[in-house]
Amino acid sequence: MPAGRSRSRSRLRWSEVKAGPSSQVEFTVLGLETERLDRFLADQMSISRTQAARLVADKRVAVDGKVARASRLLVRGEVVTVQIPDHEPPRTLQPAAIPLTLVFEDEHLAIIDKPAGLVVHPAPGHWDDTLVNALIARGTTLAGGAEGRPGIVHRLDRDTSGLMLVAKTDLAHRRLGAALAARRVSRSYAALAWGHLDSSPTRVEAAIARHPQDRKRMSVSPLGRVARTEATVVARFDVVDLLRLELHTGRTHQIRVHLEHIGHPVVGDPVYGGGGSRRISGAGRRSAELLGRVTPRQALHAAALAFRHPVSGAPLEFHSEWPEDLRPALVAAGGEELVARDEPLRYLRFFNRDG
Repeated sequence: MPAGRSRSRSRLRWSEVKAGPSSQVEFTVLGLETERLDRFLADQMSISRTQAARLVADKRVAVDGKVARASRLLVRGEVVTVQIPDHEPPRTLQPAAIPLTLVFEDEHLAIIDKPAGLVVHPAPGHWDDTLVNALIARGTTLAGGAEGRPGIVHRLDRDTSGLMLVAKTDLAHRRLGAALAARRVSRSYAALAWGHLDSSPTRVEAAIARHPQDRKRMSVSPLGRVARTEATVVARFDVVDLLRLELHTGRTHQIRVHLEHIGHPVVGDPVYGGGGSRRISGAGRRSAELLGRVTPRQALHAAALAFRHPVSGAPLEFHSEWPEDLRPALVAAGGEELVARDEPLRYLRFFNRDG
């Protein structure tokens, strides 16, 4: 358990209620210090604060026989009873020993440099092998969040690497969420995109909605939610551009959908690739085919993150260099000399917004 955090001790007693379609769990509070009911339940049952709050809101939680609010403070000797529907038991968040790279951490937040291939939060098919599970394993305190997503302020696709912001307290989560909604959190992505932009910067303003036929895809649609992305050419190679992409909104798959929409999809994107290397004809076709072969996943990386600290107000800025697994793609696009440098993005002035 992280230093500085106290937990109400309890004695756990399970009993099955034969007459009804639910299981009953009882906890006796043994700790001397008071604690909110929802936090107590989350700790004792190893579930998220959101799941605990749902049980309370559904009037399935009683303290000494009386239905209680989530904010109720518990005291020593009280008995907390939880009725759990058999058909919908809360899914526990299990720890998983997955290595993580922490760029920054204090008592309020953490900045993770997420590797490609790691799912952010538990979901069908990935209940126990996600970033959230890894954070739980290292003892990181996580704030409340959407169902099954404690601490998650914003997310990255599974095969997108780079910087992610995680809230460790409810106050930090609320303030960072508000800052993100108010566009006071700057997020810059590096991507290799097929072809060459006609102008730089290019602003893409196109609403995004769930694809009408394929529900796993997103698409540009007038019925969708407003979305805006700004793309700037950092380097121009034979068949691709290296782009800096600024998110002004945060729709699912936004960068990938917008780049496909303007005819310059992300290299290596298996969903929104728009034909991949086949888009390139003429003298560049062979180079494009080589680039397509050596790119193991979508060439998209969350490279920069800037915001004000949710408690102190101090300005914070973090950078993440081009990832190792995409180095062969950068070699194929720009040559060995570029990737021989320790910091190719810095060398290309990616982090210099003034050009």
